[in-house]
Amino acid sequence: MYTNAPNLVVASPNGVRYAYRRCGPSGARPPLLMLQHYRGSLDNWDPALVDALAAEREVITMDNAGIGMSSGSASRTIADTAGDTLAFLAAIGIPQVDVLGFSMGGYTAQELALLRPSAVRRLVLAATAPRGASGIHGWPDDIFAPADRDEPRLQDYLYTFFTHTEAGQRSGLEFLGRYLEREQDRDLTVGREAREAQYEAMVEWGTPDRGALHRLSAITQATFVVGGDRDRVVPPRLFHLLAGLLPDARLHVYPDAGHGFLFQYHEQFARDVLQFLNETAPYRPRPVD
Repeated sequence: MYTNAPNLVVASPNGVRYAYRRCGPSGARPPLLMLQHYRGSLDNWDPALVDALAAEREVITMDNAGIGMSSGSASRTIADTAGDTLAFLAAIGIPQVDVLGFSMGGYTAQELALLRPSAVRRLVLAATAPRGASGIHGWPDDIFAPADRDEPRLQDYLYTFFTHTEAGQRSGLEFLGRYLEREQDRDLTVGREAREAQYEAMVEWGTPDRGALHRLSAITQATFVVGGDRDRVVPPRLFHLLAGLLPDARLHVYPDAGHGFLFQYHEQFARDVLQFLNETAPYRPRPVD
């Protein structure tokens, strides 16, 4: 179980000591690498989601340089973050992965597929947007203030990640209960300097640039684009834009769900991801529910 997965460390030739966790069965299929959101660490993944995915696939979570227990300095561009992720994969000796990128992690996942196509078999892009799209050049104050608080409060998570309906808030409280299940060997919090670097990387990525959108045509891997229909952090219209510009993508939008849809719908989302990753037939987009 993810709540009991040991904290591992690997030294890279780039001088960084990366913290990571592994769980689930190893085998012939590439592992599923999960890339985290802004200021997220190893502990910010929903253990119920990771456990559901790890029932069938080996799952690897990691802290990029300067994040959590990893040494070094946080990257100030998404391209550098992708390069940092490749350094981690080389250090643990894995040439190819499936990638699940959540929010900022979805930016990194896209860049990873562009920077080293052979390293990525399939992509899951969750609650994320394409480089250069309008609407992601920085966050409005009502999102940035709770997201950047030194000591996030319960209401900050509920406001930013979940819808403000009764069902959404209940799902948020349930997630936070699971988040606190791990009592020993928790990851370190992400400090202000690292958060500033991450935010700078996201703002640079989000600078409106119609030309940058054409880069998506080079991502030929089968891709599952997913999000919540009431996301307050990434405009849901960008999920449609992202899926429409990728050569081989399907789109699924979950109802009454915000930025943390994958925690609210952790069981269904895990089933959808595993079905997508396990497909061997030619890929065909499905209608949006």
